Amino acid sequence: MCGIFGVITSPGALDREIMERAVSRLFLLSETRGKELSGLAIIGPTTVTFRKSAQRPRDFLSSTDFSPFFKGALDTLYKSREPIAVFGHSRLVTNGTQNLHANNQPVLAGGILGVHNGIIVNDEDLWRTINTAERQAEVDTEVMLQLLRQHLDRGESLADAMSSTFRRLLGTVSTALVFDDLNCMVLATNNGSLYVAPSPAEDTIVFASERYILEEFLTTPGLAWPARPDAIRQIRAGSALLIGLDTLVSHEIDLGTDTKETPAIAPRRREIRDDTPAKVRNATTFNSMPAVRLGNFSRFEIDPQPIKALRRCTRCILPETIPFIAFDASGVCNFCQSHQPKTYLGRPALEAEANKLKARRNGASADCLITLSGGRDSSFGLHYAVRELGLKPIAYTYDWGMITDLARRNQARMCGALKVEHILVSADIAEKRANIRRNVSAWLKRPSLGMVPLFMAGDKQYFYYANNLAKKLHLEATVLASNPLEKTHFKAGFCGVPPTLGHRPSQFAQLQMASYYGKEFLLNPRYINKSLLDTAGAFFSYYSIKHEYLRLFDYIPWVESEVNDTLIDQYDWETANDTRSTWRIGDGTAAFYNYIYTRVAGFSENDTFRSNQIREGVLDRASALRLVEMENIPRFESIAWYCGVIGLDPTEVLERIAQIPMLYPSKVNKSDARSV
Repeated sequence: MCGIFGVITSPGALDREIMERAVSRLFLLSETRGKELSGLAIIGPTTVTFRKSAQRPRDFLSSTDFSPFFKGALDTLYKSREPIAVFGHSRLVTNGTQNLHANNQPVLAGGILGVHNGIIVNDEDLWRTINTAERQAEVDTEVMLQLLRQHLDRGESLADAMSSTFRRLLGTVSTALVFDDLNCMVLATNNGSLYVAPSPAEDTIVFASERYILEEFLTTPGLAWPARPDAIRQIRAGSALLIGLDTLVSHEIDLGTDTKETPAIAPRRREIRDDTPAKVRNATTFNSMPAVRLGNFSRFEIDPQPIKALRRCTRCILPETIPFIAFDASGVCNFCQSHQPKTYLGRPALEAEANKLKARRNGASADCLITLSGGRDSSFGLHYAVRELGLKPIAYTYDWGMITDLARRNQARMCGALKVEHILVSADIAEKRANIRRNVSAWLKRPSLGMVPLFMAGDKQYFYYANNLAKKLHLEATVLASNPLEKTHFKAGFCGVPPTLGHRPSQFAQLQMASYYGKEFLLNPRYINKSLLDTAGAFFSYYSIKHEYLRLFDYIPWVESEVNDTLIDQYDWETANDTRSTWRIGDGTAAFYNYIYTRVAGFSENDTFRSNQIREGVLDRASALRLVEMENIPRFESIAWYCGVIGLDPTEVLERIAQIPMLYPSKVNKSDARSV
């Protein structure tokens, strides 16, 4: 979820200038994993000083405060002629608001300073077991540090204390730790998202969250680092390196066992000091974020009776407001009439593809990339790839600012339980959300259902980064677990484009959509804003680049009960508070745009999805009608979150949507009501 990195070096092993360049380079390379906040710690013989910044890494590095802090600390340490260690963190905000200094990394608790990549999903439960420390922040890292201190205070060795702590943590944890009473640094991971590269003389160690980051770092022109890319190795999932800060000798331990024969860790007192300027430390207070008030949204509820009165297909449940729908004399829609049942390539063919990937692994740590949004289908896909097919994937997520905390926690649940490395590519989330605000604000001035997908344009670079990452990692296959029943042709239909077959629209359909968007841009110049370049990149990523993926559900059927039961029963997969559905609950945009579709057109993605299930013979019509009535209930909590993070007032937005003319009568006489 974030990027962690660091350097440990013996006296005289690294030139001072190389150390400065190294830290800057590692910071910038790690920024791909988190662009919202930064932190750095410098470990010397008697002190550990650290600083946090509410800036992205590149801004932190160029700030007026950074150079005096960093270079001043190095001046002192290079004169000491003792080993030096530096570690840093580029944060993607997950647990704990960034407005509270204590939530940002590095985190100090129990005399232990740490940086942490991942999410501990049972932190609240763990805090209830700790009676010896008072919670200071919301961030999950704090409970890990307090648990570790608790085990150390009971007399456990560092190795046993690490094992005892990690066995209690659920989710993903990759961490670097330093202590106020032990002459040691710990690098530990439960899912393998941590790599090290020691120098041949073993007098310098560099580490980072990804192999690719270290490869790029070690080949930086002019850096002259004393290690080559072939020195990079992964810290195995479920293991830790204990690195002596006097000798740089490291010992790997298995965090899953109780007894560890490792040398005793020498004691060493160090003062750990927060050197962040007081104006930054004291900027906010605990629980400073205002709570969203939901009570006044009741007037924006959608009356279900006019929607129930809509004419619907007598075979599926699509209503008359679907673009390009037509009914025959029996009331069956053209979508049902033209439907061809999906044929599957079969489990044996899937196993054959998996065996090819495993054969090509040839000792490598991974054999494929698998996309992971944190939604139900990608989560099940990860489970299936590991547990059913025996693959060793690297999970990939593109976070464009609309992945919810629930989705992030479910990503952590899956990767932690399956011990899968997780690479998260983070967009400039503040800018992405600003782009969404610009386009939603423009849309509200001249609402058009065909333009609603513009709100989601920012996530389409997902395909570009998936292809790019697979290439960087030298992985020949990317596994995609998208549900083939989730086709939503009506979105293009509202642009005047008839439905087409396949995963993507035809080239002619793409031209039709481009023409529609161009016309809307001319009619509503507010769309001509700073988001245009990002939108163009999205169009290119979705329509122009290759989408050559191993699609799991082209081989085996998607079975809703199997997906839900597997995730909830085996992984304690988290569901949403504001709906009983498990679909799209990790997508921060879905509740908003489906509310628009339902209010204005009388249907949403849920209607098309359930209709596709009916056509495939996996759901009966009566059940589908009951489900969509429940699933189309407005999710005001999620809508309020969406509006809040993009900087719009949810009440004002909902009031404007309520003014949009509907495609069906808003009031129905009983005598006019149609049977569905």
